[in-house]
Amino acid sequence: MDDSVIQLNNVTKKYGGFKAVNQLSLTINKGEIFGLLGPNGAGKSTTILMLMGLTEPSEGRVQVCGINSTTHPIEVKRKVGYLPEDVGFYDDWSGLDNLIYTARLNGLNPQDAKKKANDLMERVGLSTQKDKKTGKYSKGMRQRLGLADVLIKNPEVIILDEPTTGIDPKGVQELLSLIVELRNEHNITVLFSSHNLHQVQQVCDRVGIFVEGKLLAEGKIEELSKKLFTHGMYLIELGLDTDHKKVPDKEVLQSLLEPLDGIQSVKKEQEHFAIECSSDLSSGIAQAVMNADYKLNYLNKKEYGLDAIYNRYFEGGLSHV
Repeated sequence: MDDSVIQLNNVTKKYGGFKAVNQLSLTINKGEIFGLLGPNGAGKSTTILMLMGLTEPSEGRVQVCGINSTTHPIEVKRKVGYLPEDVGFYDDWSGLDNLIYTARLNGLNPQDAKKKANDLMERVGLSTQKDKKTGKYSKGMRQRLGLADVLIKNPEVIILDEPTTGIDPKGVQELLSLIVELRNEHNITVLFSSHNLHQVQQVCDRVGIFVEGKLLAEGKIEELSKKLFTHGMYLIELGLDTDHKKVPDKEVLQSLLEPLDGIQSVKKEQEHFAIECSSDLSSGIAQAVMNADYKLNYLNKKEYGLDAIYNRYFEGGLSHV
């Protein structure tokens, strides 16, 4: 069964001789939070415009919920909720009145519109501020109201374009937590476009690294980490207590671990051993070390975060994974 909600097939967008998006192919599945990560000018916003049918691709095909965004943009807009960096509201209206207005625009009768608006104000944590004019809202409150505004029409997809810019750290955490909760409750597909690595790593199931109009890599963070830094292997760091017993050299440790199926290499670093293996042999390594009467200080699987992955692509000019 095809579970894809967003599909871009060999999509290119040209402005004159400039390619804002270059041969982009990407699939995002139902209920997934996908992080589109890249610096300003990478082509993220142009991609979003094409998804929503607000601009046409020069080449390729864009589909959202099985609908061609280029030929049927109105139908796509009925399925998609969009939260930009700066949300527009009537500042002299209350937050509740703004939501009721959006609900009425989406075809709800006055009674249902008011009920749904009140329910959503409570869901996004603004029930005590619902009668306050939005011109008096903080940036974080406006983004929360923006999420409620997006949810009025029960979207299947939510697109977030730099939604946390200008929000204080506490507000960012609250907004990110709310996004994950809403996805979990309603199985909504979320496209989260950002240049903030830490935020993307916090909430996204998969990420795509987007630079100069090209998707350089996409996948789960742990998968990209293994492919880039450990060549598909598990990298385990082993630290031994030097006061308990003389630490073995590389050859002795390699011989000690030889009975374990899957050990690929053993290297001695300054403070620890770095062991590459084809599967997670953490427990077997720990047992072998203790059986040989060495005292284990620490043992951990080395994982590289999104910042290391991101920088590696820029430093190495690596091609699409």
